[in-house]
Amino acid sequence: MSRSRLLVTAAWALLLGACVSTPPGGPRVTETSPDKLGLAGPDYDAPAGDWWKALGDPQLDRLVAQSLSDNPSLAASIARVRGAWEQARAVGAGDELRVDFDLNVYRSKVSGNYIYPPPYAGSTFWDGRVGFNLVWNIDFWGRQSALIEQARSNAQAAELDTVAAALALSGAVSQTYVDLERVTSLRELADRSVQQREQLLGLTARRVQAGLDSDAELRTAESSRAQADVELEQARVGARLATHALAALAGAGPAGYGSIGSPTLDLENPLALPAVLPTDLLAHRPDVAAAKSRVMSAQQGRSAAHAAFYPNVNLIGFAGFTAVGLKSLPKGDSQTWTLGPAIHLPIFDAGRLRAEYGKSTADLDAAVASYNETVLRAVREAADQAARVESLDRQLADQRRALDAAEQAYRLAEQRYNAGLATFLTVLNAETQVLGARRQRINLLADRMLARIALLVALGGSFDARQSTSLATNAQSGQQEKRE
Repeated sequence: MSRSRLLVTAAWALLLGACVSTPPGGPRVTETSPDKLGLAGPDYDAPAGDWWKALGDPQLDRLVAQSLSDNPSLAASIARVRGAWEQARAVGAGDELRVDFDLNVYRSKVSGNYIYPPPYAGSTFWDGRVGFNLVWNIDFWGRQSALIEQARSNAQAAELDTVAAALALSGAVSQTYVDLERVTSLRELADRSVQQREQLLGLTARRVQAGLDSDAELRTAESSRAQADVELEQARVGARLATHALAALAGAGPAGYGSIGSPTLDLENPLALPAVLPTDLLAHRPDVAAAKSRVMSAQQGRSAAHAAFYPNVNLIGFAGFTAVGLKSLPKGDSQTWTLGPAIHLPIFDAGRLRAEYGKSTADLDAAVASYNETVLRAVREAADQAARVESLDRQLADQRRALDAAEQAYRLAEQRYNAGLATFLTVLNAETQVLGARRQRINLLADRMLARIALLVALGGSFDARQSTSLATNAQSGQQEKRE
C-alpha cells in the first residue's frame, strides 16, 4: 500500500473512531397490528368519486361542491399543504449542487505593527474579491436524504389531513342537509296538524251549539289548536337555522340563504353500506394514512439524527479574482481557484447529538402511539355507527307498526265522536298519539340517514389509500378555478 493511501486510510479510521457514539436503546412503542382489531368483513368497495351524490339531491351536490371550494377552514388547510410541499422542496435543495456569485470590495487600514511587510504596513488600500462559490453536500451517511424523506412525509401527512378535513366537511354538509329535510318534514306535519285541529275545533264548536258538548271541550280544542301553532313555528325556525348552517358551511353569508330550497331526499331509501366492518377499513381512512405518514416522518427524523454522529463531507470550491487594489482585480494574474473537501466531525458536543437522537426516538414513539390511537378511534367510530344503523333499522320496523295502530285508533275514535259514541278527550288522545308517532317516524328516518352518512364517513367516504383520487383534489381544483 502506498504511503498516501495509508495516510488516507489512517485518517478515516481516526475520524470514525473519534465520532461521538450513538446512545443505546430504541423505540418502545410498537404499531397496533390490524389482525388484532377484529375486522372480519369483505373488502369495502368505496363509492367512486363524490359519495354524497348517492343521496340523489342536486341541491346537496351543489352545496357540497361549494363548501369544498369556498369553506375558509378547508382553504387554510390547503394553504398548509402548499407550505409543507414548499418546505419539502427547500429541504431537497440542500442535496443539490449550489453555486453562488459573490462580489466583495472593501477599504482596509493595515496595522503598522503586525505581520504585514512594507509597503502594506500602516497603509490604506482597496481589497477586492469576485467569483463563484461552489458547495455540494456529499451525503455519505444518508442524513440529507433522510431529512428530505422526512419533509416529504410531513407534506403527505398535511395533504392527507386536508383530505380528512374535506371528508368531514362533506359529511357535515350532508348531515346538516338531512336535518333540513327533517325540520321541513316536521313543518309539513305541523301544517297538517294545524288544519286537522282547526277542523276539530270547528266540529267541537258545532257540538257545543247543539248541546252535545260543554265549554270545557271547546276550550280544550282551542288550546290544542294553539299548541299546533307553536309546533309549526318551532319547525319554521328550525328550517331557518338549518339553512343558515348550510350557507355557513358553504362559505356564504345571508345572501346565500335564499338560494337554499327544500330538500328532495328520500329518507325511506337509505344509503347501502356493508353490514360488517371490512378488513381493509384502515386503507379507506385518510386520518389513518396521515398518522402513518407521520410515523414514517419520525422514522426518517431518527435516521437523520443517527447520521449526524458521523462526519459531514462537503465539496467546496471557488473560482474568480482576488487582488489588493481595484486596478489589479481584473488582471489575468489575479485569477484564483480552490477545490476540495470540507469535513465536519463531531468529537465533543456536550451531549447535544445524544439529546437530539433521544428526542427523535421519543418523537417516533409519540408518532406510533398517535397512529395506534387513530386506528383504534377509526375502528370504534365505524363500529359505533354500524351498531347505531342496525338499531335504527329495528326501531323503524317497530315504529311502523306503532304508527299504523295509532292511525287506525284515531280513525275509529273520530268516527265514534261524530256518531256521539265517544268523548272529545278520546279523540284528542288518539290524535296526540298519531302526531307523536308521525314525528317519531320522521326523526327516526332522519336519524337513520344521519347514522348511515356517519358510517360512510367513518369508512372513509370515497377515499382509498391504494388509489390516487381524493376529496382534496376536488377542493384544490375548485379553489383554483375560482381564482382564475
